[in-house]
Amino acid sequence: MAMSEGASTPERRAQLQADGALVLLTVLWGTSFLVVKDALAYADPFSFLVLRFGVGALVLSAVVGRRLLSRENLKRGALLSLVLFSGYLFQTLGLAHTSPARSAFITGLCVLFVPLFSLVLFRQVPRLPTLVGVVLSAVGLYFFTRADTAASEALSPGDLLTLLGAVGYALHITLTARVARKEGAGALVAVQLWGVALLSAACLPFVEFRVVVSEALIGAVLFCGIVTSALAISVQTWAQARTSAVRAALIYALEPVFASLFSVSLGYETLGPREWVGGGLIVLGVGVAEVGAAVWDRWRGRALARA
Repeated sequence: MAMSEGASTPERRAQLQADGALVLLTVLWGTSFLVVKDALAYADPFSFLVLRFGVGALVLSAVVGRRLLSRENLKRGALLSLVLFSGYLFQTLGLAHTSPARSAFITGLCVLFVPLFSLVLFRQVPRLPTLVGVVLSAVGLYFFTRADTAASEALSPGDLLTLLGAVGYALHITLTARVARKEGAGALVAVQLWGVALLSAACLPFVEFRVVVSEALIGAVLFCGIVTSALAISVQTWAQARTSAVRAALIYALEPVFASLFSVSLGYETLGPREWVGGGLIVLGVGVAEVGAAVWDRWRGRALARA
């Protein structure tokens, strides 16, 4: 179970280590964006999900062995795989009816939903520095994704589908922080990977199947399946057992920033002043939450000592 927002010194140290691991994961996921984009030139999205998560599930199952089949892992993993897949499903369906920029912004709104779900489901109230960081990051996402290109328009069906995807991702973050254990994360993740792979396979009869075997596709499937799924989600689950869901969601808001910086470094795109301001606000939001939490703990400690 994730620790509370208020933390003692040892817990604070563990929390910072977990946050650092999540930042590194967000860098990894951000840099994998181009890999996935190239892979989708050779496979439809759901076929790619089946291959990606299927490979990850096979590899992780070989590592965790019989622990995969424990009743607790199967029950918790099935729930997490359902909400994780719902995020992928609705985001993918929404992209067919909305722009990539609006999709990126609406998906990023999960950073706002996580505090709400934490409060409603588990009565966890984030501290003030964390809430300030959430607001700064949400505003930064708005600028960074240029979401105001059609701000005057009503939400389209694609926007609403994408919003459901953001809800799915937010629920996954919130529930992972709640049910993740500090040990044995691999078995829980393996069940999730099998669940997403099977649910994606169930969608194949309803979409246009397309798989062109190529070195690029095979490389992307292996990289995304083993590195950004089996390994990364295991580390994510380990880290979320040591930090709060809201802090994790804030850190995940950095993903589009890292993805764009990587794309810029390879010459695929350029960033204008608006994107730099938006990215800066996202980074500032994470910084306010991290530094503000430490200052808040120190202030509370002194106040209690004087009491």
